[in-house]
Amino acid sequence: MTPTGGRGGSGPRARRRPSIAPSLLAAVRAEAEGFFRDARGSHDWGHTERVRRLCLRIGRKEGADLGVLELAALLHDVGRGAEDASNGQVCHARAGAALAERILARHGLDPGLVREVAGCIRKVLFDADKLDSIGAVGIGRAFLFAGEVGARLHDPAIDIRRTRPYTRDDTAYREFLVKLRRVKGRIFTREGRRIAAERHRFMVAFFERLNKETEGAL
Repeated sequence: MTPTGGRGGSGPRARRRPSIAPSLLAAVRAEAEGFFRDARGSHDWGHTERVRRLCLRIGRKEGADLGVLELAALLHDVGRGAEDASNGQVCHARAGAALAERILARHGLDPGLVREVAGCIRKVLFDADKLDSIGAVGIGRAFLFAGEVGARLHDPAIDIRRTRPYTRDDTAYREFLVKLRRVKGRIFTREGRRIAAERHRFMVAFFERLNKETEGAL
């Protein structure tokens, strides 16, 4: 998460440098938002804003460089359109990092900081981005994505070994079985793990109830 110096690097030995200018943040925000005018709902500008807020929340706890984090958060999904258009064949993190480097260079950001921001994006601001894929908002996004690719509402008996992404079988429940239930164990930061634990409990309970309702048990 680009710490300013060691874990919780807010002490006197932490590396100091000028903060990112508000005018630069505003200009980058305006340009980044333009990439989402026709975005799918599951990866729209709202997702970017939620990730930005989570980044800053976790970053404050971890002693991160908040300026670099905020720039990376604003730009982290600008390559998403290329991934969606390719049905997942293009990595949006790599595509986004390359776009971000060009955007930030055009706005006159120091080359060293440009590399740091691009590095954050290649890692997809891991904890914050993953946290937005679980819990109540993660469930909502999973159903949005399923609708976007034409998937069914639900199949409690789905065999994930016989299904493929971006097809009729790519339901929210499949996303939960394939990816979302594993997110909690992949979070790095202490604050991120605390948030993930609660979101995970809610998500598991939701899909358990959904299965019971669709089977007529409730």
